[in-house]
Amino acid sequence: MPNNIPGIMKQKKFTPWMYLLPALIVMATFIAYPAFNTFYLSLRNSSNTDWATAACSAAGNCWGIFENFRYALTSTIMQTAFINNIKWIILMVSGTVALGLLIAVLADRVKYEPVAKAIIFMPMAISFVGAGVIWKFMYNFNAGDVQIGLLNSIVLTLGGNPISWLTEPQINTIALIVVGVWMWTGFCMTILAAALKNVSEEILEAARVDGANEWRVFWEIMVPQILPTITVVVTTMIINVLKIFDIVYVMTGGNYGTEVIANRMYTEMYANYNPGRASAIAVVLIAVIIPAMIFNIRRFREQEETR
Repeated sequence: MPNNIPGIMKQKKFTPWMYLLPALIVMATFIAYPAFNTFYLSLRNSSNTDWATAACSAAGNCWGIFENFRYALTSTIMQTAFINNIKWIILMVSGTVALGLLIAVLADRVKYEPVAKAIIFMPMAISFVGAGVIWKFMYNFNAGDVQIGLLNSIVLTLGGNPISWLTEPQINTIALIVVGVWMWTGFCMTILAAALKNVSEEILEAARVDGANEWRVFWEIMVPQILPTITVVVTTMIINVLKIFDIVYVMTGGNYGTEVIANRMYTEMYANYNPGRASAIAVVLIAVIIPAMIFNIRRFREQEETR
């Protein structure tokens, strides 16, 4: 038996790696390799036959093999995409979290709470493409007097002039964001409602007995208690918004000044047949998302440690 101890120890050392091997193979195949290949493609030209230096302008405005990144970071259309993504982050994240928290608090006070929450959560059961099609009919605009779009029918009934919701640069991005808020509010409500259930009823009742009104109870007791969850929801929504694609693609295709980063990546890849630029945009998008993911993971670990 003593002669077998080195072999047993060696076997024990490699046993955990044998369990991890299938997961490592999957990660290497579907995560690591695509990531490295994407970066490699981002340094190539549109036909993937040479380095991106071949696409440099004659004027000398060239970033060498990082020429595709010059397009991804400085081109006019990408600047529009960055600005629109910032609008999505500000308006959609704040809208979904605020409405989700409001509905979670109010639904907790009614007898038909499960039904109310189910109705609010229902849009999450619809695909983004389906939601885009539905709201495209809602926003439909006809140049004549007959309007089949619900919103323009209401505007016409009230005596106003029909509005081209999806082609007016001043309002079309906001109109798209409304669709995103409609879809994701249910997700935020569900997570925040679960956090509110963990707030001690004894603390809330003690505050009310001491004379605190519901407004103070909400801001001074509920919100501080669920602040870690709110932070996680906010960062999760930021990641989702940075990747927003389906709604924009279905409803406007990125036209009329509604371009976003993910839609531009798709356009460069499948419409312009330029995998180099598309890969560069993908790398930029990943670089933007990673800090939010790291922050989210850290907050989640901190929550787990406090439990």
